[in-house]
Amino acid sequence: MKSLLILQSTIDLKKEVTPYQRENQEKKEQVEEMFDAIAPNYDRLNRILSMRIDQRWRKNVIRMLEKQQPSSILDIATGTGDLAIAMAKLKANRLVGLDLSEEMLRIAKEKIAKHNLSVDLVKGDSENLPFNNESFEAITCAFGVRNFGDLKAGLQEMHRVLDENGQLLILEFSKPKNKIFQKLYYFYFFNVLPFVGRILSGDERAYTYLPESVNEFPSGEQFADILKESGFKTVLCKPQTFGICTIYQARK
Repeated sequence: MKSLLILQSTIDLKKEVTPYQRENQEKKEQVEEMFDAIAPNYDRLNRILSMRIDQRWRKNVIRMLEKQQPSSILDIATGTGDLAIAMAKLKANRLVGLDLSEEMLRIAKEKIAKHNLSVDLVKGDSENLPFNNESFEAITCAFGVRNFGDLKAGLQEMHRVLDENGQLLILEFSKPKNKIFQKLYYFYFFNVLPFVGRILSGDERAYTYLPESVNEFPSGEQFADILKESGFKTVLCKPQTFGICTIYQARK
């Protein structure tokens, strides 16, 4: 446990964590391959490994959007569509989910059809969004920015396609600050989660990559500063469940 805490406190922001640790393959290509592989078990594993707390976090994102009532929403790294499906209740005129993984989008399409919802799904790269400037009044991204090949490029693209008066809501894992809870959390995150994830997903690396990528990713005020460097003027950090994850609210 001590070694994990030392690892957490000596983060090298220049270090790139990739799913399969292949030096001859870009991170985004590895991410796409990983999510294509785990897509069939993704939703079930999320519910088991998070004990369904992830659903509460998504509801908190939607509560923040309800105050704005945006007419157009882009959900980046939409995955199997959980957040996009939940946002359909907002009755936006345009709701788009974008993801790099074809298999994740296939499952999202099935779920959207089952609920008879109107959500446009697009296979695309967060670092080169296929939309015009200021196309959306709100942009969301749940547990996706850690997987960007170029974090600042992805954030700058979000800034570009966001309306002048719009808001960006990013839900991402962060690092608990309470020392007692932190020890319990890191034991689960670095030991239990990879073991269970490996058995249930059949992928040797996906659920080892998860805690590794969270450990290296800047969180809290550090990530808020990166958002500001990417063009956003105001950024609020809203920690969730003892700081396991954080909702970042940013505006142009």
